[in-house]
Amino acid sequence: MKGRYDRREVLQVGLTGIGLSAGARLFAQTATSEARPGIVLSQSIERPKGARKLEESDMAGYVMVYFKDETHSAYFAISRDGYTFTDVNAGEPVLDGKLLAEQKGVRDPHIARGPDGAFYLAMTDLHIYGQRAGVRTTQWERPVEQYGWGNNRALVLMKSWDLIHWTHSDFRVDKAFPELGDIGTAWAPETIYDEQAGKMMVYFTIRLNQKTSLYYAYADDAFTRLETKPLPLADVPGIDGDITKVGDRFHIYYVSQATVKHGVSSRINQGYTFDPQRIDPETVSTEAPNLFQRLGTKTYVLMYDVYGARPNNMGFSETTDFVTYKDLGHFNEGVMKGTNFTRSKHGAVSYLTADELKTIAAHWKVDLGGLPLKAGLIRTVSAERVVQNTNQEATGKNGRHDFWFTGRGATPPYS
Repeated sequence: MKGRYDRREVLQVGLTGIGLSAGARLFAQTATSEARPGIVLSQSIERPKGARKLEESDMAGYVMVYFKDETHSAYFAISRDGYTFTDVNAGEPVLDGKLLAEQKGVRDPHIARGPDGAFYLAMTDLHIYGQRAGVRTTQWERPVEQYGWGNNRALVLMKSWDLIHWTHSDFRVDKAFPELGDIGTAWAPETIYDEQAGKMMVYFTIRLNQKTSLYYAYADDAFTRLETKPLPLADVPGIDGDITKVGDRFHIYYVSQATVKHGVSSRINQGYTFDPQRIDPETVSTEAPNLFQRLGTKTYVLMYDVYGARPNNMGFSETTDFVTYKDLGHFNEGVMKGTNFTRSKHGAVSYLTADELKTIAAHWKVDLGGLPLKAGLIRTVSAERVVQNTNQEATGKNGRHDFWFTGRGATPPYS
């Protein structure tokens, strides 16, 4: 069944059990006969042969994830130089929030690379306009007097090795941890690899007993659930935390009173010293800081959502010492460019190898200004196949759990 969604055709998919458990099954209707590029969700994906931890020297480009209030869906943009970003789907969603989240919308996407070379994507399961969109009858899921603005309880967790084939879980924090059964929020999850624990650490904002703080926990290897109970993260005096290891120090950027602030520690989740000064140069409200490195340099870019601007935009500052910052302005108001999208929100940037950059550009038919593209679709290595589920009764005639978020263009890389 096809339906119209935000000026593009999508495959409408029925989801069974979404939001009820970390291992919720994803069921698909028969794929459309028309061929389009898109995202495949599967119960499990196989680790490619040769997948390994990637170093800075392996990288040749960037991927940015972001969302928009208008769609409550996620978008990808890619770049060769870290200055000019091109949305892979011409400014249209790549991941449809209605098909991923219990509240039928996602916000606050964050992407990171793990020690296995995989991409880890985490998002907030929240639709702040759910009543207006017709997905619920009340303004919020629960009474605002008790649980506050934007109350939600789930995190969307996804994993991929190629940005095309993904696993997916809608993880209810309150159901997994009865001690947190009455949380008001579970917002803005981010991930970073904790070398000491040997696990991907997920950290996010929880409101509990009217107090809003950052918490951290560790995910399972498949990135479908949190294995440990969330604990307070270093008494960070704010929300929207973003942690990056630089040398032997961890830098955390966070939001306090709608401004970006900074802390540093020798430990990933404890012992931070915080600077009370505002870091971003804006005169209006900001949130969602994210730090990324200019590859091949010692320069880091701090990106933040200037949601107080009209229209909203992303802001950027550069630093080499984490003390002084150079204001780079906003997208398309300075050196940072968005070629085919506007009004991105709560973005995050990670890195791509040259092959990954070419593969994604070819899959979505993106011209990166001289980047050589392979004719037709590029298949990933043979080991990167989607693991098929053989339960015929559960999955239908072909035994597949996969489905496509469709966009513009060409045939899927897997048939």
